[in-house]
Order: sequence, then structure tokens, then C-alpha cells
Amino acid sequence: MHRLAQVSRAAVLALSLGGTVGAAHAIFSDDEARKAIVDLRNRVTAVEDAGKARSAELAAANAQLLEQLTALRRSMLDLNNQLEAMRGELAKLRGNDEQMMRDVAEMQARQKDVSQSLDDRLRKIEPVKVSIDGREAIVEQDEKRAYEEAIAAIRGGDFDKSVALLTTFQRRFIGSAYTDSARFWLGNALYGKRDYKEAITAFRAFVAGAAEHPRAPEALLALANSQAEMKDPRGARRTIEELMKTYPDSEAAQAGKERLASIK
Repeated sequence: MHRLAQVSRAAVLALSLGGTVGAAHAIFSDDEARKAIVDLRNRVTAVEDAGKARSAELAAANAQLLEQLTALRRSMLDLNNQLEAMRGELAKLRGNDEQMMRDVAEMQARQKDVSQSLDDRLRKIEPVKVSIDGREAIVEQDEKRAYEEAIAAIRGGDFDKSVALLTTFQRRFIGSAYTDSARFWLGNALYGKRDYKEAITAFRAFVAGAAEHPRAPEALLALANSQAEMKDPRGARRTIEELMKTYPDSEAAQAGKERLASIK
């Protein structure tokens, strides 16, 4: 009975697993039934083991993938933090660059102002080229201003002021390129204020020191006029004769020749 029960259970198990054992199971021997059951069990066990192995592989793969995803999330978080830090540094650098550009612009503006101020100061003190009675010369700027102020006074008819300025000029700027012209115009300023005696002295000093000066003929004619005003007709005639002899082709010599007729 025990054996029959075993065979019956094996037959039922075979049917439940899809076997094709039919009603003729009774024809199998106990050994054959036992062998079939063992074989079937082995097959079930193999399937179960394969399923377990596959499940284990899938679990391991899932764990590995989860670990990789976790590491990736961590890396992305770190990268995002680095990017935020870089953005902060870039913003800081931009701010520094903008401040630096403002500082450079301000420094350049100050340098330009200083340079302009220095140039202005240098222009006020550096010598300048001038033309004096057709001759070029280099003079100091204050020297030029002093001379031009004295000449402006003559042109304005202020002969007293001009005499004072020209006298001061000659004492202050000894050896100036304006010296000869200053003497000439001093004589004219003295003549203008009717100080004929001093005018004669000034014109003589001019002619003696600058006989080749283009205004020397004019100075001799002005000297003769001053002598005539001083009631010295003889001296005036001698001066005009000197003028016509020394500078025969000058306009002053022609004017002196005409002037002789009126000097008595």
C-alpha cells in the first residue's frame, strides 16, 4: 500500500507539472516511477536554482546600478556646487575688472590733467621764437611780455608809461634780443613826451650800438628832428647829411633831404 501511494503521488505530481502520464500509470514499475519522480524533481530544482541565480544576478545588477546612480547624483551635486562657486568667482572677477577699469580710467584722467597742467606751466616759462624787426630770435616769455607791454603803451599814446617800462626793461633784460629795438622805441617815446634832450641821447645810443639795424636810418632822422626841436639847426643838418651819406638809398634819407629845406 505504501508503494502504491508513492506511485499515485508521483503520478499526480507529474500531471500537475504538465506531464503526460495517463491512466496507464499503473503499468510503470516502482523503479521507473521513482526514477521519473527523481528526474522531475531534479528538473524542478534546476529550474528553481536557475531562477534563484537569475534573481541574484538581477539583484546584484540592480544594487550596482543603484550604487552607480547614487555616485552619479553625488558627482552631479559636486559639479553643480563647483559651477555655482565658479559663477561666484566669475561675478567677483567681473566686479574686480569693472573696478579696475574705473580705477584705470580715473588714473588716466588724473595723468592727463597733470600732463596738461605741466604743459601749461612749461609753455608759460619755456623760451619762444619771435620776429624782431625782421629778425628771428629766441626770448623768454616774461621778456616778451614786458617788451610788448611797453610797445602797447607807445601805441596807446601813453609815452610816460612807455618810457618807464622801456627803461626798466633795459635794466632787467641786459643783452636781450630786444635791446636795440627797446633803445629805438625809447627814443620815440621820449620824443613823444617832448623830452628831446633824452631822445637825442637814446637815438645816438641806438645808432652807435646798431648801425646795421634796419631802423638805424629812421633813428638818425628822428635824431635830427629832436635836434631841430632843441633849436640846434646846425646839428640837425649834420645828422641829416650823415643819414644821406651812410644810408643813401633809404626812405629816411629821402625824407631827410626834404627836411633840410625846413631847417633854418
